[in-house]
Amino acid sequence: MSRKLKIGITHGDINGISYEVIIKALSDSLILDLCTPVIYGSVSIMTYYKKSISELNNFSYSVVNSAEQANPKKVNIINCIDEIEPKINVGESTALAGQYALASLNMAMKDLKSGAIDAVVTAPINKANMQSDQFDFVGHTEFFASGDGKTPLMFMISEKVKVGLVSIHEPLAKVSSHITIEAILEKLRLMRQSLIQDFSIVDPKIAVLGLNPHAGDCGLLGNEEQEIVIPAIKLAKKEGMSIFGPFAADGFFGSTSYKKFDATLAMFHDQGLTPFKIISELGGVNYTAGLSVVRTSPAHGVGYDIAGKDVASPASFRDAIYAAIDIVRSRDIYKEITSDRLPIYSRDKWGKDTSASDISSNDDKY
Repeated sequence: MSRKLKIGITHGDINGISYEVIIKALSDSLILDLCTPVIYGSVSIMTYYKKSISELNNFSYSVVNSAEQANPKKVNIINCIDEIEPKINVGESTALAGQYALASLNMAMKDLKSGAIDAVVTAPINKANMQSDQFDFVGHTEFFASGDGKTPLMFMISEKVKVGLVSIHEPLAKVSSHITIEAILEKLRLMRQSLIQDFSIVDPKIAVLGLNPHAGDCGLLGNEEQEIVIPAIKLAKKEGMSIFGPFAADGFFGSTSYKKFDATLAMFHDQGLTPFKIISELGGVNYTAGLSVVRTSPAHGVGYDIAGKDVASPASFRDAIYAAIDIVRSRDIYKEITSDRLPIYSRDKWGKDTSASDISSNDDKY
């Protein structure tokens, strides 16, 4: 019987929808059958938001001093805020909320690196109100990568589609300078390895998008495809990867061609996340692939506009918990199998059969 995992949960921005989606997601009793949740937060804030949620199914929790003390039959919470009555400004961005979010992150990161928890699910933060001498990052992805000392892949995953990014949180005016042969190759290697070890897919088929409209139109609308993207694809193929493209992003997603591939590599943030969020609807998970630790998060932001109104959907947060569990399990299987030098199975953890061969692409000429 496989071990029961401890999943850490950071509370994010306390003035947003974080506590609402955390409470709603963890009120599902199935969660406790699959893992032991450990929230890094505040009992006072938990109590405050619990009162504002109209329908809860016997939601209760244990207050513990450390992850080691976590009750496997309960939701657990560790107080990481000293204040007895923390200041809550529902729907507002405050510097104090940023400090509280950082306190939660730091404690969870420490336990994650020590092995006290098996994975962490991060609730949304406001990147602006967190900026300080202690937090000089543009997001969770960069924070966890810094703590792990490895290059990350921002990997958006759902039952319907998986999309990774070459450049992550770069201003649009600077994106092209971050699109290099080396950068594309690095992200393709990270994506392929993640699909194999984290999602148990054999020889994953990966699509690559172009940078420019119509994938450059043979150089008419930009040379990056001819000079950077196509050479990177050729080198990836020489390494034995099953890579296809470059594809024009609008037609690729509009024609549902993404369904023919195990994952897609987009060049920049909105090129990948806009179609991902439309296709995944209320679900979808942001996974920081490429690290030695497992971190997932919901694919939505702090939600100040709906905070405290009891209308936030817990679907994405619940998916993030399930994804963290599945990825840790897949890594355990991968380690066991590779140590015995046995072939790994070819079914995606999201249930997608990866044996289909009906792959068509426009890269045959390259």
